[in-house]
Amino acid sequence: MTLHIMLSIGYIRQNKQKVIEAAKNKNREVDIEKIIKLDDQRLVLIHQTQSLREERNKLAKEKITEAIKTKGRELKNNLKKLEDQLTVINQQLNELLSYVPNVPLDEVPIGKDASGNKEIKKWGTIPKFDFQPKSHIELGKLLDLTDLERGAKIAGFRGYFLKNELALLHFALLFYVFNKLVKKGYTPIIAPAVIKGFTLFGSGQFPWGEQDVYKLNDDDAYLAGTAEQPVTAYYSGEILNEKDLPKKFVAFSPCFRKEAGAYGKDTKGLYRLHEFWKVEQVIIGKNDVDEARKLHEELQKNSEEILQDLELPYRVLLMCTGEMGEPHIKKYDTETWMPSRNAYGETMSNSIMGDFQTRRLNIKYHKNDGKTEFCFSLNNTALASPRILIAILENYQQKDGSVLVPKVLQPMVGFNQIKPRL
Repeated sequence: MTLHIMLSIGYIRQNKQKVIEAAKNKNREVDIEKIIKLDDQRLVLIHQTQSLREERNKLAKEKITEAIKTKGRELKNNLKKLEDQLTVINQQLNELLSYVPNVPLDEVPIGKDASGNKEIKKWGTIPKFDFQPKSHIELGKLLDLTDLERGAKIAGFRGYFLKNELALLHFALLFYVFNKLVKKGYTPIIAPAVIKGFTLFGSGQFPWGEQDVYKLNDDDAYLAGTAEQPVTAYYSGEILNEKDLPKKFVAFSPCFRKEAGAYGKDTKGLYRLHEFWKVEQVIIGKNDVDEARKLHEELQKNSEEILQDLELPYRVLLMCTGEMGEPHIKKYDTETWMPSRNAYGETMSNSIMGDFQTRRLNIKYHKNDGKTEFCFSLNNTALASPRILIAILENYQQKDGSVLVPKVLQPMVGFNQIKPRL
C-alpha cells in the first residue's frame, strides 16, 4: 500500500515542534508522536521484508531439495505476515497524516479566530447616503431582480432566482472577469462540476470539509465546491518541466456547497448559497517560496483590479493561523463593502498552498538540474456571483430606488441604470 505523505515524514521529523505548533495554531489536533512511532515501525518492517526477499532470492538459486522447499514456504509465510503488518501500519499512518495541516510561513500572524487577522490595505470610499439605503433583498424585490421566495419553493433553503437586468449583470460580470484574465495570459478553462473523490482529498477539502460536499448517487462522484478542486488536479500523477512553469489558469465553473458549518449564518439573501458561479485563478508553479510570494501578489493584484474596475470599496486582510484552511501557508482575504451589513463581506480568498496539494495529487516537475520535485499550487477567487451582486446593488443604489450600473459593464449589458418598474 502506498504511503500518501501530505507533509513529508522527513520534514515532520526534522520540524516536529514546528508542525505541532502549526496544528495548534490552526485549531487542529494531531498526534505527531504516534506518527513518528508508526513510521519507526514501518521502517523496521520495510527493512525486514527486504531482508527476507533477498534471502528468498538466494534460496531460489540453490538446488531444490525438500529442506529448500520447506525453507521457501517458511520464508513466504513470514514475508506475508510482515507485508500484512506493513499494510496495516501504512493504513494507520495514512489516516493520521491526512489530518496534519500545512505549516504557515513566518509572516502569518498567530491567532485563534477572526480577531487575529491583520488589515493591510483599504481602497475606495464607503458611500454616504442622504437617504435610508435599502438592502439587496429590498432592492431585488423593488426592481424585480430576484425571487427568493420562489427560489426556496423550487430549490429549497438558500434557493434563489436572478431575473431581468440582474441576470444580465451576472453574466456580464463573469465574462468581463474571465476575459480580463485571459488577456493577462491566463489559460481559459471550463472546469467540470462533477468530480472524483481524489480531487477533493488532493485539494485538502477531505477529510476536514467532507460535510460541506454534495455526494452524488454514482460511485466516487461529487459536486465541486470551487474550480480550484478540478483544476488543481488537472496535472495529477504527471511530471511537468521547469521551463513550462508556472501554469496559470482562469477557470469557470458552477460551485456547490452544503454550507453545513454555517448553520444560522446569513440565512437571507444572496450572501451564502448552496449554488453559485465562480471565476477562479489557479497556478501550478515551481517549488520556490520566493516565487510563490510573487505569484501570490500577482493573484491579489488581479482581484483588486477587478474591484477597482467596478469602483467598489474593499479591504485586504492577512489571515491569521486560526482563519486559514489546513493546506494554506499564507492567505489573503479581500472583503468588499456591503452597506446592508454595515461591514465588509468576503468576496475573494487568495492562498499559497505550497506543495501540500501537489503531494496529495502527485504533481511534480523536472528541474533544470535534472532533479524532480513537487510543484507548488496557488489559487484565488477572481469573482464569485451572485455574492458580488450584493455589493453592486447596495453601493450603486440611488435615492429614487434605482441602481446605477458600473461603467465597465454598461457596454456589455446595454443599459446604465436599473429603474423601478411602474
